[in-house]
Amino acid sequence: MIALPASMTVFERGWLSSNNVLFASDEGTALIDTGYVSHAPQTLALVRHALGARKLDLIVNTHLHSDHCGGNALLQRTYACNTLIPQSEAHAVRVWDEEALTFHATAQRCDRFTFDGTIENGATLMLGDFEWSVLGAPGHDPHSLMLYCAEARILISADALWENGFGVIFPELEGESGFAEERAVLDLIAQLDVDVVVPGHGAPFTDVARALDVAASRLDYLCADPARNAKNALKVLIVFKLMDVRSMPFDTLLAMTASARAMRAAANALAAPAQHRALLEKIVGELARGGSLTVEGDMLSAV
Repeated sequence: MIALPASMTVFERGWLSSNNVLFASDEGTALIDTGYVSHAPQTLALVRHALGARKLDLIVNTHLHSDHCGGNALLQRTYACNTLIPQSEAHAVRVWDEEALTFHATAQRCDRFTFDGTIENGATLMLGDFEWSVLGAPGHDPHSLMLYCAEARILISADALWENGFGVIFPELEGESGFAEERAVLDLIAQLDVDVVVPGHGAPFTDVARALDVAASRLDYLCADPARNAKNALKVLIVFKLMDVRSMPFDTLLAMTASARAMRAAANALAAPAQHRALLEKIVGELARGGSLTVEGDMLSAV
């Protein structure tokens, strides 16, 4: 059992949702990230069970991918809580630009939410009676942030570092830099005094050196052939969508790949548009053989 401060509770979630971190102390209550929209009632139930009669005062989003902010709207309606988001995403949220926010780009969903303030690299937050430093963590997402508590030696790493890797490097799909930024984030983490990492997905872990080695090797592998990142991204997005909708015809997937910017960019990195059907047939076949989905005739289903 990994020891965490009494004021800190980690809700380890399964896909489609990110993990949530709940802080509760005399100073107030806060939740880091809120999961995917279809899991929002479950997120609310977890928070209610943990807080009892207390209200939720604050939501903090490490970044605004749909699996990290999909519960914002329901929690805001329930608790009238304040919300802090990455400063660089403020305009997109204010005007609710779902393309800039990547919801349309990934063929995912998120209920519209508001925000009350922003955070960025160099800011500090008091959470659970501890001071947390906000650290920039571009790579997986240009706007992503981490939270680091030097006193407790805990890092909330979001999708910059998992026990066995990190999140898809989305900027690289569209010709923007992401690999170099992820490398810099791993180097930054290596310089921190960290006993426990709470990742965006998966259980908290303590063998930080091993995780960094795994992540560095994974990054080397992707950098050697960027098509590997594109193929991984396309597989992740297909499985995610199927877990959301449960089943869909193959032709729906083909149309979605053409219309969703991130999926289209990943497919274009692997094949010419005229070859996307054959590409998707191949990838669906690989996913089926790997047990990530099932195929019956033209119908694709989540496992």
